[in-house]
Amino acid sequence: MSGAGRRADMFLGYEDDPREGGPSLGDERATLAEFLRCQRLTLELKCSGLDAEAMARRSVEPSTMSLLGLVRHMAEVERDWFRRTMAGQDVPSLYRSESAPDGDFDGAVPDPKAVAEAWETWRAECAFADRFAAEALDLDITGNHQDEAEVSLRELLVHMIEEYARHNGHADLLRERIDGRIGQ
Repeated sequence: MSGAGRRADMFLGYEDDPREGGPSLGDERATLAEFLRCQRLTLELKCSGLDAEAMARRSVEPSTMSLLGLVRHMAEVERDWFRRTMAGQDVPSLYRSESAPDGDFDGAVPDPKAVAEAWETWRAECAFADRFAAEALDLDITGNHQDEAEVSLRELLVHMIEEYARHNGHADLLRERIDGRIGQ
């Protein structure tokens, strides 16, 4: 397709975009929370309307990356940073293990139940993270990530925005490969 016709393949119009109309001119916490909300919604948009086979479709050999793998990966990332690092909870990994360090991607199979479970898990981890960030005394609270240096909630929120942004770029390419839909 030529470049001029490609915009017709975009997901939805401005007026229907759930990322529009959020709070603006907020304080630092509200601003970071809004940018993270929009990045999470972008991942959902990239996956909207796809069946289990399309969600689990790999990019190109030898990569194991898929949209389903990204959802599972981001659930794991949310859990690791917010539950373990910031809340200090001793919770197991969702998909990864010593014997399967890439279990979030490798276990992304074209099964409707696996897709539904991944979305349910991702949403639960996002909800926990949102509650934690909203209820935190301030953005300067810290946690230790994997026995490394302390990280503040502020740094974590910026990191999560970056993590989603990077993976949403991957999701753009995966989705375009699946059905030609692009951008936004």
